[in-house]
Amino acid sequence: MEISNKVKDLRVRWQRQLATRYGDREAGWIVRSLLEDTMGWTSTDIVLRGDYEFSDYTVRKLDAMTERIAGGEPVQYVTGLAPFYGLMFRVTPDVLIPRPETAALVDMIVSDAAGRRDMRVLDCGTGSGCIAIALARNLPFASVTAIDISASALEVARTNGNNLGVRIDFRQADILSLPASDHSCYDIIVSNPPYIAEHERPSMESHVLDHEPSVALFVPDDDPLRFYNAAAGYARHALTPGGRLYFEINPLYADRLERMLCRDFINVSITRDSHGKQRYASAVRPDDNA
Repeated sequence: MEISNKVKDLRVRWQRQLATRYGDREAGWIVRSLLEDTMGWTSTDIVLRGDYEFSDYTVRKLDAMTERIAGGEPVQYVTGLAPFYGLMFRVTPDVLIPRPETAALVDMIVSDAAGRRDMRVLDCGTGSGCIAIALARNLPFASVTAIDISASALEVARTNGNNLGVRIDFRQADILSLPASDHSCYDIIVSNPPYIAEHERPSMESHVLDHEPSVALFVPDDDPLRFYNAAAGYARHALTPGGRLYFEINPLYADRLERMLCRDFINVSITRDSHGKQRYASAVRPDDNA
């Protein structure tokens, strides 16, 4: 029996291959994503070009990609692309795949900063650069600096910055050993640091554990706030009076983090995500002369 290279037949074959692991609905989404990201097609194109026949070369390429995904590799690493905040980012296994929860953190910052100009922003632990780049694209005249300990992650972030037309000062630095600031440098400091405790590993999805960088995910059980303590300590002096600190957080430690922030900051707020989990923290540096 001759195997068809028509798009409509290939979609059926690939979706059946993926459905065993992902279920019918997610398998359909994955196949659409593959075609959109590799062929540059829209969802409408995929439907209207059902009788279009791919070359044998293209079929072999997409077959291989589908096989990798069927084996558990995240589709974003297979295609090398991940959408975030209306932008398309390059991703590799050196960086976390941007999540919708993080986009909501960007929403908070953009909303709070509405109408302000010439702000200076620091993103600690930038990874793919998704937060820094989204802020640079949405905050007028913002000066954005982004740091990460990983040289490989910074290479990805710089590529994304260049591709998406923003100027960001990407620097290699460790959040845990930032030099004490002797003057106020930033109006906004934001971080989505590693925050999953080691004891949570058994509940994690295998595609995350097996493929995403563990250094960007996990913290020791006996020191779950290590990155927040370091970033907040730096922000205490590096933020301008009235400047804002933002974190994406682990709901398990929201209360402890809130108490920590209340020692040095005002207007401390813990905000829930779309699933009702305590996911974000924000705080304001007080005016020491007030």
